[in-house]
Amino acid sequence: MNNFTKGFFRENPIFVLLLGMCPTLGVTSSAINGLGMGLATTFVLVMANMSVSMVKNVIPDKVRIPSFIVIIAAFVTVVELLMQAYLPALFKSLGLFIPLIVVNCIVLGRAEAFASKNNVVSSAIDGASMGLGFSLALTMLGAIREFLGSGMMFGIRIYPEDYGMLLFVLAPGAFIALGYLIAIINKLRKA
Repeated sequence: MNNFTKGFFRENPIFVLLLGMCPTLGVTSSAINGLGMGLATTFVLVMANMSVSMVKNVIPDKVRIPSFIVIIAAFVTVVELLMQAYLPALFKSLGLFIPLIVVNCIVLGRAEAFASKNNVVSSAIDGASMGLGFSLALTMLGAIREFLGSGMMFGIRIYPEDYGMLLFVLAPGAFIALGYLIAIINKLRKA
């Protein structure tokens, strides 16, 4: 249980470890985008962690990292093709950030730091924990930016668009909202 809950709060990849900042700032203009990107990354994290854990003893140390990247790239290709086939609007909205999951330091970091040293079940739980924590963080940031920027949340209008602040739809708004979220989470962790 402790292995599963660590990714949500204690070791959250965004709020605590500050990993995966590129998609965090790039795709969180809406809550749906944040949730979609987070779930796609969760799928890759779980599958890559399980695969790395299964083959860790047969991969020579010299080619360990390139082998992990090939495994991760295979699952990114799967999630990319599935999203293109079944969620074309979300796939178009996330664009280049889906193939960039391959170089997301959360995925490679968990494969190297955890999956290569633990069994399949623990690695799957670790991947789910980190992935869902990542999804939670992206969804929270996307919801805040969408609400403050356009007066909507998950595509539902909350207040008239005229009162929205354009700043939060743009990249500087992502930095500001993320900074406040990190400060709040760290304050809560220390309390």
